[in-house]
Amino acid sequence: MSTFSGLNTAYSGLVAARKGLDVVGQNISNANTVGYTRQRVTTSAVGSLAETGQLTGGLRVGEGVSVDGIARLGNAQLDAHVRNSAAAAGYTAVRANSLSSIETSLNEPGENGISAKLDEFWAGWQELSNGSDSATPAALLLSTAGELTTMIAQGYQAVSTEYSSVRGDLGSMVSELNTAASQVAALNVQIRTTLATGGSANELLDQRELLTTTISALTGASVVAQSDGTVNVLIGGNALVSGGTASALTVSGASTLDDAMGGSAVTLAWADSARTSAVTIDGGEIAGALTLLATEGDLVTAAQGYNAFAENLAKGVNDIYKTNDDKTNFFTFESGNAARSLAVIPQTGSAVHSGNSANGAYDGSIADAIAQLGAGKAVDVDGNPVVSPNTTWSDFVSTIAVATQSELQQANLASTTATYASSQQLANSSVDLDEENVNLLMFQTAYQGAARVLTAVDEMLDTLINRTGLVGR
Repeated sequence: MSTFSGLNTAYSGLVAARKGLDVVGQNISNANTVGYTRQRVTTSAVGSLAETGQLTGGLRVGEGVSVDGIARLGNAQLDAHVRNSAAAAGYTAVRANSLSSIETSLNEPGENGISAKLDEFWAGWQELSNGSDSATPAALLLSTAGELTTMIAQGYQAVSTEYSSVRGDLGSMVSELNTAASQVAALNVQIRTTLATGGSANELLDQRELLTTTISALTGASVVAQSDGTVNVLIGGNALVSGGTASALTVSGASTLDDAMGGSAVTLAWADSARTSAVTIDGGEIAGALTLLATEGDLVTAAQGYNAFAENLAKGVNDIYKTNDDKTNFFTFESGNAARSLAVIPQTGSAVHSGNSANGAYDGSIADAIAQLGAGKAVDVDGNPVVSPNTTWSDFVSTIAVATQSELQQANLASTTATYASSQQLANSSVDLDEENVNLLMFQTAYQGAARVLTAVDEMLDTLINRTGLVGR
């Protein structure tokens, strides 16, 4: 190595150390930035120049150090695990939250639930059968019956409100998905251009990774890396993002529970009418919402359960009650809409029939038979047991409770998995300030050493150029 080439070697050391300090500073500055992945400067030794001819100087050392780039210390496998676990967690979380809301609205078990009100209702009929000569038991019965019909209607309305809420959330999710897809496509273009010109796109890669994780949490999408630095985002095998092009989705169909009960399905389609392929969502929050909103989904099933219970209650009571002298019913309802339309026909206590006049003025046989219906002891005209409304309601509540508990357990497991995956990713990619302080000291020492070499070479050249031949004068 010539004396002059020593200056270049020392200078390359200064440049490499300074670049290392710059990267350490970037890491420390973004220690608390969400989604930031720590970086490291990558260097390689520069070999010696080849010499030919008879006047070669023998062995030569290298020419210093070369800064090759700035590495982003992420892990593609851990990133994929985070996306997959986020999709599962999103799917179960949406379902668990919705089913929990329905279960809470049941108020079971408890004094504010329909079960307790049913017991009061049957007790009212029993009281009426024992005191048919008084208007008070009949008035109390009508009050209890009115409260019962109101609670059934309120329970059905809670399901309807939940349906509208999930439907609105679905629209917001699709809007968020479309926005994220557009941003990923824009970042693809920036990253491709930056890498093609030899620049560092690490911060852009961090932003894109956050967005693809969001898309996966929404749809269970898969991400396929391309050789030019871009990624393709696929949902159900169809490209949502391809290079710098993003597609959009639209949601249509039922907007209310009534629409869904009428057979109108909620559907997803490509906003571009030229794309006729079906939109298949593999997982994520959107898939969870779609299962809830389907025409045979959990919310429609819950609404049908309320209708079935209300109809069973009305028919069971009416079949016994209409044996009265006037052949009138106690409840009225609309078929297919029993939960909301259920109402009590008698308006006054004197209009309530407890028995038949043929059996005497104080006959309470009808009231007693209806009370037995609540106890599960009623029989039809053929002597066959009649299914008690209490049993119908109990089965409905049990079905909701089991489904909710199962979904909550799955949501907890998926959330734990997602948290673990995120922790692994953070352990690999997040900034460790202790490590950065060590690197800071290392690059600072390297910079000082390179500067000292530069000074030493400069002094040697000064002696060679300005003082040669002056020795001994």
